[in-house]
Amino acid sequence: MTDYLLAAFFGVIEGVTEFLPVSSTAHLRLAKELPFVHIPLVDPYWKMFDIVIQLGAVLCLPIYFKKRIVEFLKSFPGFRREALNHPVTLTMLAFVVTAGPAFLLTKLISHNLENTTVMGLSLVIGGVVMWVVDVACTKPRTQDMTGMNWQQSVWIGAVQILSAVFPGTSRSMSTIAAGQTAGLSRYAALEFSFFVSIPTMFAATCYDLLKTLMHHGGAAGLAPLVMTAHRWVTLGIGFVVSFFVAWAVVAWFMAWVRRRGFVPFAAYRVVIGALILYWLR
Repeated sequence: MTDYLLAAFFGVIEGVTEFLPVSSTAHLRLAKELPFVHIPLVDPYWKMFDIVIQLGAVLCLPIYFKKRIVEFLKSFPGFRREALNHPVTLTMLAFVVTAGPAFLLTKLISHNLENTTVMGLSLVIGGVVMWVVDVACTKPRTQDMTGMNWQQSVWIGAVQILSAVFPGTSRSMSTIAAGQTAGLSRYAALEFSFFVSIPTMFAATCYDLLKTLMHHGGAAGLAPLVMTAHRWVTLGIGFVVSFFVAWAVVAWFMAWVRRRGFVPFAAYRVVIGALILYWLR
């Protein structure tokens, strides 16, 4: 398979799995093991490629939710008391609660990213948890994220740390399940999950890309020493495909959750995770 086709292939995988609660990290990791792909996990160029296409997926969110974002920014009450429970404050609060511990646990996170067993277990355990939560939490008290409070935001941010430490957990799964256990409806939990993704994933991908591009004598950096025109085009294809596929998936997922729950995704996680663990044996 040519690099251009690989770029499109990985862009589709990233775009489809980034915001569904199934773990994009695990899917990209497994895709590299396919017989017609077989890209070494330590390949510096394709490591950077993963970060770039993730950024492409994340950038679709502020465009898709632009009206909602403008609405929230215009209604932000400044330093008045109600500002504490405003969606803008709640989004940034969840981000801060996640970002601090995740930064301190960078070494552990980097180690687990190469551990397929951790991914398999995280997929299975996360799937079971999501299944139980979706079936059990049927009487939400918060129907829209405008009705959330800061305690719910802190809880969601704290649970989101698990997705950073244990790849395969899925950031989307952790925030949705945490939201439901905190009393949010499925739709409110999903919408808040998307809003928290904007600062969280943008900061994470930019930080990873910065580390990648800071090459020090061939040891610390991951980026290739020479970026050819071919490699730039490959990056561009992956970025664009990831952006548009993610946009379509976000729109579809928002409509899906209005009518159905998350059980199908939980079941898919359990099956994929079990297959990974069986394959490792």
